[in-house]
Amino acid sequence: MSKAGAFAGTWRILEMEIWDKDAFNLVGPAHFTFGRDGLGNFRFIAVEGELDCRYSEEEGKPRVDFTWEGNDECDPASGRGWAVRNGDVIVGRIFLHLGDDSAFTARRTKVTRPARKSRSRRRPKHRP
Repeated sequence: MSKAGAFAGTWRILEMEIWDKDAFNLVGPAHFTFGRDGLGNFRFIAVEGELDCRYSEEEGKPRVDFTWEGNDECDPASGRGWAVRNGDVIVGRIFLHLGDDSAFTARRTKVTRPARKSRSRRRPKHRP
């Protein structure tokens, strides 16, 4: 698995150091989404942002370092953060520039695919 592939997808935030679950899920499910292309996004409380990611390894474990830009209650905001994958969870810390910082733990969400429509097995009509 590539370094980016170890993180690719959406990770639902389970815990944050300084906010409880009701707070960090205030405007919807709190999450980080990482793309293989080095981009991503996140949301928790009323903070949302776009990620610029760099994937690497730390002591044999996949690691992502990121900067972010977005908003905090509609005010422009930015910061940085990191996460390390530890089995099926990631643990890390996010920093709000000139503001709070918090450790977090997140688990990858399962992707549910819509049921496939059955295809007709009829043979096409022969046309002369």
